[in-house]
Parts: sequence; structure tokens; C-alpha cells
Amino acid sequence: MKFIKKVKTAVVGAALTVGALVGGPVHAATSVDLTPITGAFTAADITTGVLAIAATLAVVYVTIKSAKIVLGMLRGG
Repeated sequence: MKFIKKVKTAVVGAALTVGALVGGPVHAATSVDLTPITGAFTAADITTGVLAIAATLAVVYVTIKSAKIVLGMLRGG
């Protein structure tokens, strides 16, 4: 059983090493130009989007909290 475990570890290690050696140069040779994507938006666009999401979450939170308060008043608490 120990022998099989050692062989299995060696095979997995060899496979990972070969994959890293073969995949490394291929990845380096195919560089991707992301300029059209990153140039399509600005930091102001991202800031606006993040603030809009935060405002939406705040409205949901306030609505739930106020509903709990009103229900608590109606129950007599």
C-alpha cells in the first residue's frame, strides 16, 4: 500500500512538473491586449456603480428595519 502511494505521488508530481514546463512558454507567447476593455470605462464609472449598489442595499436595509419597528409597535412591544 505504501508503494502504491509513493508511485501515485511521483506520477502526480511528474505530471504537474511537465504541465508547468509545457504550459509556461505557451502562456508567455500569447499575450493578451486588454487596452480596448480597460479603456472603455473610467474610475468615475466604477465609483458611480459601487455607490449605486451601496445606496440600493441601504434602502433595502432601512425598509426592513422600519418594517420591523412598525410591526413591533403594532404588536404592542
